Amino acid sequence: MKMKAIRYYAPQDIRYEEVQVKDPNENEVLVKIEAALTCGTDIKTFRRGHPVLIKTTPSGFGHEFAGTVVKVGENVVDFKIGDRVVAANSAPCGKCFYCQKKQYNLCENLDLLNGAYAEYITIPERIVAKNLLKLPNGLSFEKAAFCEPLANVVHGVERTNIQPGDTVGVFGIGPIGLMFARLAKLKGAKVIAAGRNPLKLEMAKEFALADEIVDLKKYQYPEKIFKSFTKDNRGLDVAVECVGLPEVWEQMFNLVRKGGKVHLFGGCKSGTTVNLDTRRLHYDEVQIISVFHHTPQYFRQALDLIADGHVDVTKLITKKMHLSEAKEALEAHERGDAIKVLLTP
Repeated sequence: MKMKAIRYYAPQDIRYEEVQVKDPNENEVLVKIEAALTCGTDIKTFRRGHPVLIKTTPSGFGHEFAGTVVKVGENVVDFKIGDRVVAANSAPCGKCFYCQKKQYNLCENLDLLNGAYAEYITIPERIVAKNLLKLPNGLSFEKAAFCEPLANVVHGVERTNIQPGDTVGVFGIGPIGLMFARLAKLKGAKVIAAGRNPLKLEMAKEFALADEIVDLKKYQYPEKIFKSFTKDNRGLDVAVECVGLPEVWEQMFNLVRKGGKVHLFGGCKSGTTVNLDTRRLHYDEVQIISVFHHTPQYFRQALDLIADGHVDVTKLITKKMHLSEAKEALEAHERGDAIKVLLTP
């Protein structure tokens, strides 16, 4: 069977072409993709490649999706044809050093699944066993496709240990930053969201329900405005960086109070470094945390949050385009003309 798919050949070279559908092997499942989403990681990969996501070329591309089971391999018992499902883009092995310590996101054998920008995708055995979930009745495919990015944020928020009454600043309000702000609100925090893009600033109000919105185009040095929203101008309890730039990482340490916490959630380019004030770290007891990826536990929690209506992810879909327009969709996302683009075959 043939299908249409986006194939990644090289940085800035992706092609919409016909390829062979991979039949599911034993314990695998073939899913017809009903909804796929653009992602900041896909944009970075499109621009400069990715040593983990793209190991050989040409390669499948895209990793946030939901769909319908159309074929099952031998020995698959938990899924059948017609099941509506969502899959994570990885699953831990359960056997390596880190899995034994229950640090499943750091699994040494964490192969990442690509190929969501296509008509069909074959789900590998390990993901079928650990990170393929059936959708609750009534939950749309487009909402379910948000489970993977939201799972990363659920992981980040839980590890940050946000408490009711904390003042949390989220610096950078792309999709991840907006979801982080929303979950911080659900934890009972006062949330300050900061960004530059008018569309995203509006979503900080409508989607994240942030208490304060800071337009960074108006504040070259935002330390004062952030602190003005805190008790006695002491600084934030938690500062969250969702941009992924070393210079922004450095700014976060100026925003928190003594004993405050800095969460460096945005991943920077490999090889970059930052300069930190060691006096602040030691004598002010500023804590640093940085969380990567997700686990099966957080993937399930993300599905529950979406299904229960606590996170209205559909507000983040600002464009809908056909699969063949994936390049244009990624460019619109990168320009900031869209927060998330929904791609359908």
